[in-house]
Amino acid sequence: MSDIPETDEEWRERLTEAEYEILREEGTDPKFSGEYIGKDDDGAYRCAGCGALLFDSDTKFDEDGSGWPSFYDAVEGAIEFREDDSLGMTRTETVCAECGGHLGHVFEDGPEPTGKRYCINSTAIDFDDE
Repeated sequence: MSDIPETDEEWRERLTEAEYEILREEGTDPKFSGEYIGKDDDGAYRCAGCGALLFDSDTKFDEDGSGWPSFYDAVEGAIEFREDDSLGMTRTETVCAECGGHLGHVFEDGPEPTGKRYCINSTAIDFDDE
């Protein structure tokens, strides 16, 4: 997918109801509900909204109880960061740099080599087994 919808109506036509809620309304998958929890196949993860390459499976790690797919690094330039002050705390939201779709959040408690944990909604990504 290379053509990015310009209107809300176009996004609603492209995405499922669940994808729209996560990507466009900054929703969150219920904990431990996502299809990519525990997935360890080789491949790549792309934005479910626009198809942009976001994460390589080599950077995915065991969620260890977080409840969402976790990665320690993203493809360079694929993610933008925004301050999120919702829920009475400050977090760093991750969005697709291509289409602006909400992906999840990034935390500073991940494994080496980056120390980061990109906590991503399964609904916001698609797996490509290259």
